[in-house]
Amino acid sequence: MKVVIAVAVACVLALAFGGAVAQPRVQTPAPLFEADAVLNKEFVRVSLDDYKGKWVVLFFYPLDFTFVCPSEIIAFSDAYKEFEALNTAVLAASVDSKFTHLAWLKTKRTEGGLGDIAFPIISDLEKKIADKYGVLITEGEDAGVALRGLFIIDPEGILRQITINDLPVGRSVHETLRVLKAFQFVHKAGDNTVCPANWQEGARTMKADPEDCKEYFRAVFEDTE
Repeated sequence: MKVVIAVAVACVLALAFGGAVAQPRVQTPAPLFEADAVLNKEFVRVSLDDYKGKWVVLFFYPLDFTFVCPSEIIAFSDAYKEFEALNTAVLAASVDSKFTHLAWLKTKRTEGGLGDIAFPIISDLEKKIADKYGVLITEGEDAGVALRGLFIIDPEGILRQITINDLPVGRSVHETLRVLKAFQFVHKAGDNTVCPANWQEGARTMKADPEDCKEYFRAVFEDTE
C-alpha cells in the first residue's frame, strides 16, 4: 500500500509541475530504468527490475578515463564479495557509451584503466537515468555529466539512502557498507528499532519510543555526566 501511495504522489507532483521529472526522494520508489551496460567485458542489458528482492547500491560517476572515478569503481569492485554476502547488487553508471566503458575496462590500472570489475557499468548515453535520479549537471562547464550520486535501494525498490558528492571528492566504500548494514538491520528487526550515530554491526541499537530509548541512553551516557 505504501508503494502504491508513493507512486501516486510522485505522479501528482510530476503533473503539478508541468510534467517535469520529479526528483527522487528517500522513502519513495527508485526511478526505474533499462540500459546497455558492460559486465565481464561483454555488452549486456540491465534493468532495475532485474534486482527486485535484492538490495541495490547504484552509484553515478562523471566520466570514464578521468581521475577520482577509477579509484571509486575499483574500490567498490574490491569489496564486491562483501556486498554480495549482504544480498546486494552494485551498479555503476555514467554518461559514457558502452564502447568507451569497454575500452576503459581493457586499459591497465597502472594506466588509469579499470581492468576486471565485478559489477555492471551502465551506459547512460542519453543522460535520462542521471536526470531521473537528480544528479545530472545542467549548467556551467561541467554540464552534461553526473555528480557523484549514490543510492541505496531496498528489496521492494524503495530508496532508503541518497548521498551526492561534488565532483572532486570520492566516496567511502566502508561508509556505504556501514549504512547498508544499518538499513538491513532495521529492515529486518522492525519493532521501532533504529540505529544511532556511528552505529556499527553488533553495536547497541535503540527503540524509537520516548521511554524505551532511555535504556540506550543510560547504557551509553551514564558515566559521562
